[in-house]
Amino acid sequence: MTAPILQVRKLQAQYGATRVLHGIDFDVKPRGITTVLGANGAGKTTTLRAVCGMIRVQGEVLLGGERIDGKATEEIVRRGVAHVPDGRGTFVHLTVEENLRMGAYTRRDKDQVQADFERMYTHFPRLRERRKQQAGLLSGGEQQMLAISRALMLRPKLLLLDEPSFGLAPRIVRELFDILGEINQAEGTSMLLVEQNASMALQLADQAYLLETGRVVIAGSAESIRNDEGVRRSYLGY
Repeated sequence: MTAPILQVRKLQAQYGATRVLHGIDFDVKPRGITTVLGANGAGKTTTLRAVCGMIRVQGEVLLGGERIDGKATEEIVRRGVAHVPDGRGTFVHLTVEENLRMGAYTRRDKDQVQADFERMYTHFPRLRERRKQQAGLLSGGEQQMLAISRALMLRPKLLLLDEPSFGLAPRIVRELFDILGEINQAEGTSMLLVEQNASMALQLADQAYLLETGRVVIAGSAESIRNDEGVRRSYLGY
């Protein structure tokens, strides 16, 4: 049986005196997509911040079998973890192309970077059209596409996505999730997805974990949770 690309065990995290995560466990499979669901305040964003070293934690976080908990965020990035934060986080005064180049700053295979520009423009053709435009002048959907593309320029082993659908029109959300699915299938990029749109997330993911006040209350295949009407009504609101 293939070991998970990401293993999280007994993860605890807090801000000051307030504990947000209370010993959670979850995995991401190689080439898999795991989604973390839950209401606002459940600890979803904190989970991503804990994985990429942005906050102090207790417990174990293993990437490819090696512990990364306690390491600096930059070191975790160098090991192949890319984070697309909530709010998109593009460099608004830089052009699309400059943003993408920033995503590749840790790479040493500079001869392959240009090929990856083309790869991003193939995934997101609108970015090609706007490659000389300042990121701050893009639409919300285009900024999200740019944020994801910039993260993918790292060629990550694991892509962390925090609420990629937030603030976007339903049509753009469907387009974005279709592209994420294509990237996962074609390139084998593992993903850890935090998402408020549970219906879309469960269609994209293969594994799902439901958080409630910093604890995992339900875990299983995305399909089983998607098909459980009681879970959907009680916890996911659809």
